[in-house]
Amino acid sequence: MLLYQEDAELLFPTRLIPLLRDMRGQQFADLVDRVQGCGEKDVETLGFVLMMIRLTSCLTCSADSFRAMNGCTRCAFKAIRGFKGTDADLIARWQAACADVQCWQAGGPAPSD
Repeated sequence: MLLYQEDAELLFPTRLIPLLRDMRGQQFADLVDRVQGCGEKDVETLGFVLMMIRLTSCLTCSADSFRAMNGCTRCAFKAIRGFKGTDADLIARWQAACADVQCWQAGGPAPSD
């Protein structure tokens, strides 16, 4: 499948994580720093990716959608800037996503969006 936008990927790309660092408060910046220090296959990173997939609704994005045409970077920026909760709320979502990843890795059900 050919995507129209070079910045459009199927799911939230880890390459965008560092770009989100300064878009919220210090707690969120600390979370991004923590995740950046982990490998791509670590629970912390996978949890962050899952959190962003849920926030940006990656699973409903298609190649000809407005979101895909704008690209993943713009979509992620909009989702983080537009999030109505606090940094603590985002961290709670990340923790829940990490727990979902750990459950799946232990043989449980796949995380849902």
